[in-house]
Amino acid sequence: MLILFDIDGTLLKTHGAGLRAMSKALSDLHGPHESGTYDLAGIDTSGRLDSHIWRDLSRKHDLPHDEATHERFRERYRHHLGEGFAGDSVSEALAGARELVERLHPEPELTLGLLTGNYATTGRLKVASAGFDPDRFVVNAFADDGPDRRSLPPVAIDRYRERHGRPVAPESVLIVGDTPHDVDCAVHNGCACLAVTTGRHPADELAGADRIVDSLEAIEDLAGWILSRRAD
Repeated sequence: MLILFDIDGTLLKTHGAGLRAMSKALSDLHGPHESGTYDLAGIDTSGRLDSHIWRDLSRKHDLPHDEATHERFRERYRHHLGEGFAGDSVSEALAGARELVERLHPEPELTLGLLTGNYATTGRLKVASAGFDPDRFVVNAFADDGPDRRSLPPVAIDRYRERHGRPVAPESVLIVGDTPHDVDCAVHNGCACLAVTTGRHPADELAGADRIVDSLEAIEDLAGWILSRRAD
């Protein structure tokens, strides 16, 4: 069974560190904004790919959004996010998240991974800065891996097969997330979904998930529910 965790709002919160780093990256590439920051007002960031957020942010401020510029942005974004975490920015694990990962990791029939809108480098940086061991997550799908979130579960399923030498059925994949995009990509690909309301979305906006919880704090209850699905 493959368990895929979203990052922001599910495992951790960074209290705006990512958005501040994005603004600084744009300043590096295009010069400081006249207002002092490249604001994201009007741009939906919840559950979306960083590549989509960058594109919308660039269009909002009439900046180039070709692939070469995107590559330079990603490098500067990684730099500023790391610099922020080394300074005043905080990546904070949400209640129960680290404990649940550590509870599930030793289970021999489970493989843990990340399915997230973050780029690979910055996603791993956020996870490590929040006190998780990034190496617990061995089968991953990041913003770098597809054009939209629905395309990411098949990437993770392929990587599971490559790692283990055997396939995993979509119904044996559980996506854990906090946004309607997490639920949608699970349902679209025939995967199960555990939704958590620790992000911006209340339970009624997460309809379609197999289970909706207020947090990941009920470690044994959630572990038991997940392990019971191995035979499903």
